Formats: sequence, C-alpha cells, structure tokens
Amino acid sequence: MIMLEPLPKGSRAAGCRLIKALIVITIMLAIAVILVPKEFRMRMRANEMAVIHELQFINTVQIQYKSQFQRYATTLGELGPNRANLIPSTLASGDKDGYVFILTPTPSGYAIHANPKVFGRSCRRTFYTDQNGLIRQNWSAEPASASSPEFKLRLPEAKPPARHNYVSRHNC
Repeated sequence: MIMLEPLPKGSRAAGCRLIKALIVITIMLAIAVILVPKEFRMRMRANEMAVIHELQFINTVQIQYKSQFQRYATTLGELGPNRANLIPSTLASGDKDGYVFILTPTPSGYAIHANPKVFGRSCRRTFYTDQNGLIRQNWSAEPASASSPEFKLRLPEAKPPARHNYVSRHNC
C-alpha cells in the first residue's frame, strides 16, 4: 500500500501562486488574441483612408497645375517642391502611407495608381483615379483600373432621435 505524505504548507502556497499566475497570463493572452487583429484592421483602414485623401489631393493639385501650365503634370516629381511646389516631397517621391503612387500621362489626361508595397500586410486594397476625379478600388492585389468599382465612403446611418411619449398630468 502506497501512502502519500502531505506537502509542507509553504509548497502548497507556492503552487497556488503559480496556478493564479498562469490563469492571469492565460487571460491576458486571450485578450491580446482578440484585440491585436482589431487594431491591425483599424491601422489598415487608416492607411487606406489616408491614401484616398492623397489621391483626392493630387486630383485637386492637377487641376491647379493645368490652370497654370495648360497641361496636366506627367509625373509626381513635376508637382513636387523642386518643380511646381504643389505637393510635399514625401508624396512627390511616390512612396507614402505604405503605398506606391504612380502617375502616368494618358491621351485624355492622367492616371494615378496607388498600390500597397506589401499587399495584405499593410493594406488590402489598390486604388486608381484619373482626371475625372473618381476614385476606384480593387479588393485584390491586382491594380485598380478605370473599370474597377468606384470607392464610396460609407458613413454609419444616423438614427432618428427617440420619441418620448410624455403624458402630462396637468390639465392645460
């Protein structure tokens, strides 16, 4: 017959502390597993919204450039600080917010492609715009084009204010 000897009190307390610490670590890891993907998606969306803003800005600047020089710029460098000084050097370099911006001349004006440096890591969409000002997007690594779906900003629906049916207790 095997007899189990009781553990000294100090080692039981240490075992309880270890179990409590493991439980706390498990809870912290579970929270991290939930929150990290949300933050990653929020950061991607912020990058994509910044790129959309940059594309709108370039469209506006191209209109200004055309009014001054009677043609559209053929490169981002032409719009930059060393030439027309209409866009910052960070955008004139074509590398901003995790995207590569490419401005190319077309027979009717210009086209701008904005493609992620690393698709899926920093961003999930590619963008396209031209002299018409519409921004188009692709939800794949394939660069967006004039035939891609139009980007539409979706705002949360506003809910009408709640109606309160107050019953007056006073006879007026």
